[in-house]
Amino acid sequence: ETGKYYNRLYNDNNMAQLRVEHDLANDWKLNAGVQYLNGKLHGYAVEANGIQNDGETLGRNYNYRELKWQDTDAQINLTGNFQLLGLAHTLVTGLEYENYDYKSYIIRSSGDIGSYPINIYNPVLGQPLPELNRVTTHDRENLKTTALFVQDQIDLNERLSALLGLRFEHYEHDYKNLLPNTTNWNTSHDAFIPRLGLVYKASDDLSLYGNAAKSFKPNTGASRNGEGFDPEEGTTYELGFKWQALDNMLSIDSAIFYANKENVLTLDPVDSAYKVAAGEVRSRGIELNIAGQITPAWKIIGGYAFTDAEVTKDNTLQKGTALANIPKNSFNLLNIYEFQVGPLQGLGLGINQKYIDKRAGQTANSTYTMKGYAVTDLVSYYQATPKLRLNLDVKNIFDKVYDESAFNLYAYPGESRTVQLGMSYTF
Repeated sequence: ETGKYYNRLYNDNNMAQLRVEHDLANDWKLNAGVQYLNGKLHGYAVEANGIQNDGETLGRNYNYRELKWQDTDAQINLTGNFQLLGLAHTLVTGLEYENYDYKSYIIRSSGDIGSYPINIYNPVLGQPLPELNRVTTHDRENLKTTALFVQDQIDLNERLSALLGLRFEHYEHDYKNLLPNTTNWNTSHDAFIPRLGLVYKASDDLSLYGNAAKSFKPNTGASRNGEGFDPEEGTTYELGFKWQALDNMLSIDSAIFYANKENVLTLDPVDSAYKVAAGEVRSRGIELNIAGQITPAWKIIGGYAFTDAEVTKDNTLQKGTALANIPKNSFNLLNIYEFQVGPLQGLGLGINQKYIDKRAGQTANSTYTMKGYAVTDLVSYYQATPKLRLNLDVKNIFDKVYDESAFNLYAYPGESRTVQLGMSYTF
């Protein structure tokens, strides 16, 4: 490939799904589904190695990558309602299976900070591309997971119900590093994952709830030393309420939460091309969500979250290190007014305001900070007929420049001012 193709990535994905639902006798239902997907990311790119001491010259590397993945999922669930010992039960039980296969190959030019330089303030474009002379990644990974779960919701009385759940999960993980002088490994793990919840219906429009649950997730990839990671495990607690206000026109819910996890993957501080498992991280905070109608014409959807997420125990990362990409404060509120009568009937006009607090770019002892930002969107639509709907939206109307998220040393810019015109027709 030549010319324009020397700095372009291609991402191809294919997916097929099959779902079957069958109603059995006496309030029992059977659901089954299969999903297959595969994809490929390939192409050339130029990436940064780092800034030289003058603060102006950026070292770069030229690379080609080919990443392939294939995933097969299958699930079957049985749901039923029955009476036992004078109590009403809703039982859900099922079996899940997943087979995930991943291959990666990356070849690069020199990674030296002085290679393929460019001055960021006075760039000289069109420099000859350097030679691809070092294969940095060449591996294959396969993860097979099987799970069996059962969950029972029990109505203890007219106002109090309990939820009891248990999941057994087994996975087999195989990793092959195809680079010379490297090691391969395979491992397997079993886990029982319980869940407990209580819901108290204080009134017809107010419910209080609490739940506690374990979590378990295999960690993919290999460390800088070629070793696998232990699975991510954690515990989550949540306490909250749900309120249906204004004659069920408006839904308000809020919760406080606490989550503790072990073996969460973060970037390796020695070599950012790899990851390490943080010893222990903790997340706690409060959430508030609102959705519905203040009046038949005035609709709102919004939410606020305060999240305190940090490292609490690790051999490398300092206690209190912030987790990447997680703002302490986030807020959004969408207001829409839809005309109910007159010549403008069916026209909706709205404004959406979003605020995201500052965030750490990496989970590291020393990192950069992405500034907080506020973005305003305008929304409009017109229901021309019962089947035809037109919409015109303006995202980021004030053309705010901001960093939406980050990975490693890369910060991804947020979407600039964008005008979208759409039409939907229901058959």
